[in-house]
Amino acid sequence: MRAFFPALVYSLCLLTSAGCAWLLLRAWHRDRSRLLLWTAIAFAFFALNNLALVLDMIVFVDVQLWPARMIPSLLGFGILLYGFVWESGR
Repeated sequence: MRAFFPALVYSLCLLTSAGCAWLLLRAWHRDRSRLLLWTAIAFAFFALNNLALVLDMIVFVDVQLWPARMIPSLLGFGILLYGFVWESGR
């Protein structure tokens, strides 16, 4: 029972970030705003980060996957920062 709650929280974080990416992508298809596209891509990478977290903490407990968790996180933040800087210049 003790391991159920962390697994639930990690899974809900994964679903939330994937849902945000999906909603942002739908909004981008409707409005064609570049900032929505950059944010949708960033949240897709955050969803990959959360997937790696679920795999690291729940599925592969004996294997350390922290480098695989950090790469999508850094890419997501880098893309989000690039999108904000790119759009602020316009």
